[in-house]
Amino acid sequence: MLSSRNECCRPGRLPLKSFQFFIAINLSTFPSSHQMKTLYIVRHAKSSWDDPDLDDFNRPLNKRGEKDAPRMGKRLKEKEITVDLMISSPATRALKTCKAIAKVLEYSKEKIVQVKNLYHADEDAIFSVLKNIHEPNNVVMIFGHNPGLTEFANTLLNETIMNIPTAGVVAGKLKIDSWKNIKPGCGELLFFDFPKKSKVELS
Repeated sequence: MLSSRNECCRPGRLPLKSFQFFIAINLSTFPSSHQMKTLYIVRHAKSSWDDPDLDDFNRPLNKRGEKDAPRMGKRLKEKEITVDLMISSPATRALKTCKAIAKVLEYSKEKIVQVKNLYHADEDAIFSVLKNIHEPNNVVMIFGHNPGLTEFANTLLNETIMNIPTAGVVAGKLKIDSWKNIKPGCGELLFFDFPKKSKVELS
C-alpha cells in the first residue's frame, strides 16, 4: 500500500496517477477477459455414401464418423471445455456430430439450435448467423460443412488452414465483447485438432 508521496515516486515505481492512467489505457485496448468470446468451429464427422438415392441433406454418419465424433468430444472434455451454446446445420451428418459431442460435454441436446442457413453455408452466411447470437453466450460451438467452414475459419482467424477434416475442430479466441461485432480478423487461433492428429502433436 502506498503510504506517502515519496514512496509512490521511488525509482522503478510509477506515480499513482500515472499508474492509474496506464491501467486505464491497457484495459481499453481489448474487451475484458470475461466478455471476450470463444468460438469452436466443428466440421461434421465422416458421412456415408452407401445409399446413392439418399438426398445429400439426409446422409448419416458412417461407422468411422460414429466413432470420431465422440472421440473428438472426449478430447474437448480433456481440455475442460464447457459451452454456452451449440448451433448446428440441420443436415443429418452435422446434427448427429453435434449431438455426439454434446453428450460427451454434458450439453443438453434439447438446447441445440438448428439453423438451416448453416447447411453448406459460405463464410458470409456463417458470419451472418453468428452476428445474431443473443447475449450472454460467451462460448459457442458451431457445426457445419466444407468448403465454407474452412474459408470462414481462415478469414476469422487470419489463418491458412488448407482443409478442416471431417470431425475437425478449430478453436478461436475473439477480441469482441458482442457477437454483433464479429468480423474478419477479429480472432486468434487457440488450437486446431482432428481425429488423425497424433497425441505427439497434441502435447
